Amino acid sequence: MPSGNKHPYPFLITLGTLGCLGLLSLFNNTISIGAHTTRPLDVLAALRPADQDTAAVALADASAAAADSALALPRDYASYTGILDYGYSRQGAGMKNFIDALKALKSGHRKKVRIAYFGDSMIEGDLITQDLRDSLQAYFGGRGVGYVPATSVVSGFRTTIAHSFSGDWMDYHFKNTPPAGTELGLSGHVFVPAPQSWVRYQPVKRSRLNQFEEVSLLYGRGRRSLSVNARPIRLQGEAGINAYTFISDSTERSITLRFNADDTAPFYGACFESGTGIFLDNYSFRGISGIELGKLSSRMWKEMQVVRPYDLIVLHYGANVLFLPENTRFDWYEKPMTKVVDSLRRMFPETSILIVGTADKAYKKKGRYVTAPGVKALMKIQHSFAETRGMAYWNLYSAMGGEGAMARWVEGDTTLANRDYTHFNFRGASRIGALLYKAIMDEYQ
Repeated sequence: MPSGNKHPYPFLITLGTLGCLGLLSLFNNTISIGAHTTRPLDVLAALRPADQDTAAVALADASAAAADSALALPRDYASYTGILDYGYSRQGAGMKNFIDALKALKSGHRKKVRIAYFGDSMIEGDLITQDLRDSLQAYFGGRGVGYVPATSVVSGFRTTIAHSFSGDWMDYHFKNTPPAGTELGLSGHVFVPAPQSWVRYQPVKRSRLNQFEEVSLLYGRGRRSLSVNARPIRLQGEAGINAYTFISDSTERSITLRFNADDTAPFYGACFESGTGIFLDNYSFRGISGIELGKLSSRMWKEMQVVRPYDLIVLHYGANVLFLPENTRFDWYEKPMTKVVDSLRRMFPETSILIVGTADKAYKKKGRYVTAPGVKALMKIQHSFAETRGMAYWNLYSAMGGEGAMARWVEGDTTLANRDYTHFNFRGASRIGALLYKAIMDEYQ
């Protein structure tokens, strides 16, 4: 049929139908049948201006959905290998303030970011922390090992600084009784020198640790006379903890402090930094569970935050809680440790706090090494500290491989832990430092 003879009826029928539907859309056209009501027909909905209230509700719903998606946390804390940040859900600092500090440092809007990393023998000798520090400094900048005490039982195998001292220091700490008026520092130690006591610090041939730049001496209330590489200085402090900072001469290959007089001010140690960057202080103390931090005065905590403010506090304990591997009741630990974390949250509401859960610990049962039953029970308690107080939590047990991980780390082709089935060796500690760095950078990015 010739194209000029096409019938106009289909077009007219379609046009009429659309017109009727459009007219019907102007009225309430719902139909009720029993308990059911049909939805209204409205072919003009796309052309209507959105009602303000409806638009606001839709926008709010979309925003809430986006927020819920952004803040959603994995439900199974026991298997998740990243950092769980409960700051959003519990209105705590979580990791946010620390991450914000890192971003400000990276963009040049801030000079320094500091981490205080507390732990037991798992981190002594700068294990774990040396690798975490090195990776953070490689990305965010900074040179220096941070805090080093006056004396240390692990100075012989620490590889991030050469450290020697005379044998006449008095070391008061968590496990003995300091004299009245002498306060323990954050390391759990305070040192009192004899008239001729000395301590020597030397940089090591490692990237970012091969030269001293900015050095701070930490000391207590009172007077203290000493020499720095034969240059006499006199310290005076009214606070519980004070800092004397100087720039090291680049030609000096070591710093020797000699204490010349029997003055009153106790000594805590020295800190090594550069002018800008990120710095991590290792506060290890062998044989403790973490509840010993409750022995530090709130004044010491607060004054340290003035002298040496921290953006992140890490609490890494567990090995000394699991001394009975089949025990799963930790009331003796949970109650006093709750006081510790509550006190830290109260004193430092703007400081991020990260709870590192216990590592796996194995014991011998029926001829083979298996995960101790107490590990998961302790992990649950440590996770609760973070979840209920708006802190952050990192599951070290899961990150290292979960059930049976310690046995694999000890018995594998590459040995990553010691034969006590509790402590990491240097290789294992390095791997843990790398895993924690990745978890932090996942939060940062």
